[in-house]
Amino acid sequence: MRRLFTLLLLTATLSLSGCGYNQFQSLDEETKANWSEVLNQYQRRADLVPNLVSTVKGYASHEEKVLTEVTEARAKVGSMQVTPELLNDPEAFAKFQAAQGQLTSALSRLMVVSENYPNLKADASFRDLQAQLEGTENRVTVARNRYIESVKKYNVAVRSFPNNLTAMMFGYQPKPTFTVENEKAISSAPKVDFGDSK
Repeated sequence: MRRLFTLLLLTATLSLSGCGYNQFQSLDEETKANWSEVLNQYQRRADLVPNLVSTVKGYASHEEKVLTEVTEARAKVGSMQVTPELLNDPEAFAKFQAAQGQLTSALSRLMVVSENYPNLKADASFRDLQAQLEGTENRVTVARNRYIESVKKYNVAVRSFPNNLTAMMFGYQPKPTFTVENEKAISSAPKVDFGDSK
């Protein structure tokens, strides 16, 4: 009886090692780590926004609408509850993406507005903040690309046979990723309308 139990345990262990379970663990952790880096870069951007807004405010006080939009977008991003479960909830993930998209769009409009103020462009503080913000946007792009790639690997593993059987057995679901529809709004050039100044 003991030999039979040992043999069954050994067979189960060997069959599990070839079924992709360990691969799911590895890919899931890689996806979480890459998502954490995306959040890290978003936080870095959110931390820079108040400094940028206050610097621009001194030069462009009559551009209150754009400054308000940036502040509100940052507040909306900051108020969202970001948990590991966000990755497995497509609806919450879409809301998070939309909030980040609004902040990106508002920052783009702020940069366009700032181009109209030569004194602001010459200010060292503004130039430093702008360089940091541009660097942060690049880091966000790199982090999102890494996340997208890790989600792709994970989702391919979840959907591939025979791993999909293991995925179903242990409850692994495909993870959401950044989609063209969600990114469409923030990839278009911002429009700045100064209205009729009479």
